[in-house]
Amino acid sequence: MQQEPMILYPAIDLLQGQCVRLHQGRYDQVTVYSDDPLAVARRFQADGAAWLHVVDLEAARSGQMVHTELIAQIRRETGLKIQTGGGVRTMASLVLLLETHQIERVVLGTAAVKDRRFSQEALARYPDRIAIGLDARDGMVCIDGWTRESGLDVVAFARTMADLGAQTVIYTDIRRDGTMRGPALAGIRQLVALGRVAVIASGGIGSQADLEAVRQTGAAGVIVGKALYEGKVVLPSCLPNA
Repeated sequence: MQQEPMILYPAIDLLQGQCVRLHQGRYDQVTVYSDDPLAVARRFQADGAAWLHVVDLEAARSGQMVHTELIAQIRRETGLKIQTGGGVRTMASLVLLLETHQIERVVLGTAAVKDRRFSQEALARYPDRIAIGLDARDGMVCIDGWTRESGLDVVAFARTMADLGAQTVIYTDIRRDGTMRGPALAGIRQLVALGRVAVIASGGIGSQADLEAVRQTGAAGVIVGKALYEGKVVLPSCLPNA
């Protein structure tokens, strides 16, 4: 069976209303790229993106959703498909994003680790609109905006989530995130090899060659952030129809 084209997700990370990137997930190492995230989204749209990966960094750390209205505005005014995460830890928050604001996909990270009952209910109710965030440092899942380790092995946790009905996971190697020094190909291959979930890779992309390397793993998608903002990856040239 022919593999579907890998989807490229330009990343917009929101902190205090600005478009930023963190280095290795550290909130004390922030680079601000724009104070107008909507303009950034429109630029990605003009460059041919179909999806955006939008993270509410403040919510990821605190559990209190901060940028919901801004994310909804980006969805409404660009028409792009949105995959978003950060602080979604209740069914009310999930319904707000998926039903009220018509966001295409929501990422559950900390909630997937801490609240198994909620995760199971979410996956049962919206099986194709939930992604499980596997944010890993040295092979272990991290939570609360990457500030704490959960003690859970990434691959084992992916199996557990697949058992609960997860169809999609987002695997981020925290030590590579924001570094542009190449993706964690071995970790991506491990998850793809499970054969049970679609794998979206994140962290470390620094070149067109890195994108091709991820494509060769069989990943369903790849998230690109800093490399786009720094001009190391040119979006129109790496989309499937380019």
